[in-house]
Amino acid sequence: MSDINPGLSPQSALQPLALQALGRTGADIERLVREVRQRARREKREMTWADIEQALGDQRMVMSADLRWRASVHETGHAIAWTLLRIGEVESITIGIQDIGQVMVLRFTHLAQTENWLARTMAAALAGRVAEQIVFGEVLAGSGGGEDSDLAKATGIALGAETSLGFAEHQPLLYRPATRGFDMLTLDRELADRVNARLLNAETMARRLLEEHRLKLMEIATGLNQVGVMSGDEMRRLLEMES
Repeated sequence: MSDINPGLSPQSALQPLALQALGRTGADIERLVREVRQRARREKREMTWADIEQALGDQRMVMSADLRWRASVHETGHAIAWTLLRIGEVESITIGIQDIGQVMVLRFTHLAQTENWLARTMAAALAGRVAEQIVFGEVLAGSGGGEDSDLAKATGIALGAETSLGFAEHQPLLYRPATRGFDMLTLDRELADRVNARLLNAETMARRLLEEHRLKLMEIATGLNQVGVMSGDEMRRLLEMES
């Protein structure tokens, strides 16, 4: 491939492609490069970096302008919360993959896993939904639906706090393994009420944070909407934080 700017280091040249490739497995990339190379051979020319970049972009989810903007706001809400609540380092933000979008986060493992840490983690999980409420006054169904959804993750944390992590005000020493999962919430109304209270508190935390930084939310979401993928360093620069 011969179209690398000679003034760029190999790392700088590869960074845009690395961002575009986020969310894909090694096998996915290998297959894509093979297809691009075959196409270039049929056209009797060398494969270029631009070919790979275009192929990566072509494989992203096709979204309407409205859905793309909503996804940008949602993922930016997550990214700001993870960053300003200081519980993880955002590595990238993307839209058009993993159903709608994705924030890749390196969670901080050196922090004490206190009840406050749990609340901040729940707030970060709910921050995408909260960002939608702030900007649009409504939310998409994408926050819930599956076991890996934002609502499921936040609810699982709150349920653990009440049943197995020793943070419950009611019978905190009683360990109840979550072998029945979320079924416990259907069978125990009082437990469900306590879990819901934790979720509401976390939602309030996320709302206060994003309302305070609403201008930054809009600025970063606008940039993400334009380019589709943003590095954590760029996001922190827009937040005016140290990398």
